[in-house]
Amino acid sequence: MSGLTNAIVKSKHRESFAAIMAAVVTFFSYALVYAFRKPFTVSEYTGAPGVFGLPYKDALIIAQVLGYMLSKFYGIKFIAELKRIGRAKLILLLVSVAWIALLIFAVTPAPYNIIFLFINGFPLGMIWGVIFTYVEGRKTSDFIGAALAVSFIFSSGFVKSIAKTLQLSFNISDWFLPFITGLVFILPLIFFLYLLEQIPPPSASDVALRVERQPMARGERKLFFSKFGFGLISLIVVYVLLTVFRDIRDNFAADIWQQLGFGDQPSIFTTTEIPITILVLILIASMMLIRNNAKAFLITHFIIIAGFAVAGISSWFFLQDQLSPFWWMLLVGLGLYMGYIPFNCILFDRMIATFRINGNVGFLMYVADSFGYLGSVILILAKSYFLYGLRWSVLYPQGVIMLTFFGIAGTVISIFFFRVKIKKSTSTMAPGKIVSATNIYKPSPN
Repeated sequence: MSGLTNAIVKSKHRESFAAIMAAVVTFFSYALVYAFRKPFTVSEYTGAPGVFGLPYKDALIIAQVLGYMLSKFYGIKFIAELKRIGRAKLILLLVSVAWIALLIFAVTPAPYNIIFLFINGFPLGMIWGVIFTYVEGRKTSDFIGAALAVSFIFSSGFVKSIAKTLQLSFNISDWFLPFITGLVFILPLIFFLYLLEQIPPPSASDVALRVERQPMARGERKLFFSKFGFGLISLIVVYVLLTVFRDIRDNFAADIWQQLGFGDQPSIFTTTEIPITILVLILIASMMLIRNNAKAFLITHFIIIAGFAVAGISSWFFLQDQLSPFWWMLLVGLGLYMGYIPFNCILFDRMIATFRINGNVGFLMYVADSFGYLGSVILILAKSYFLYGLRWSVLYPQGVIMLTFFGIAGTVISIFFFRVKIKKSTSTMAPGKIVSATNIYKPSPN
């Protein structure tokens, strides 16, 4: 008996070690990808010509987000049907296309170089979905997925700080800064992509608890939406709101900090994002302790509601001059990421496990992401054309307060919808049964 106990303990230790290593590898793999996406946002591009009445930098951000958005629409099919071979090579190819686009952007006169930010954004939009296929469908997916998801909180601030430091230290022009920043990160990225390929597939016990993840054909995707459409639409609306305000904070952080009086402090990007990364990682990773998939799925909704509350209340206090700019930026970021991150690692993964669906998270995330970035483009255009004179440091907190009310309402609707689905279906399905595209999706007791 003692030998069996020792074997079980050793097995658990191996699983824990494998989960930690997978979390570290996925965290750095995706964090390094951000070096090819965000560094251009730290520059001001003073004197660059406007485009169709838009400030040049706004046009750059819109071009890249448009590429990213179209990538998400394309990814609904591409990621849903992605096979589990050659993924690291695919990521390297996508990053290389994005990086070359940054070089051509640097040597092409403005404003004609804007098209290359669009080209840069399209391949980068695929990468999250490819990386997540390495980690979904495991007992430890909440922990590993949380590490992957929070990587873009940390990396967004980190690569901006590195880019700004490079620019100030070596007098690099605004145009070449994105390409040079990518040059610094390319070799570490290749190393972590190699490590990514070493992550073992889900074990038999992982599959038993979280369901084997499979590519989803078009018919399977349509049937999935026919069963859960109303609840999914509620969640997608919530995610669109979160994406819009998270993306604006991300893309215009340099402008907001400048307006708040922190423009000469490159470290400010990292100073706020590191504590947010740590807090969100601890919160989301702790969901791994909840084995009951249906319970974890519903609890995640309440985490999202709490995130909206933190973002909205902190913004209200900031507008009342009762909260400093630094603490407002930190707390509004914390709240938005408390709502945003669960979609990227827990919510849909636990939903698939709850309803025992042979499918994958990538399909659901790319549906949500595509509309999220569409909303981001629309808001930036609206601000640029109709609210041009209004500063982001004024407009943004007001928008977050409105976001809070609509976001909480949408999340509550989703809770009621899925609670009814779970209660009606639990008693009618045999434990452990997995549902294919040709059957009714019903959860099993967990």
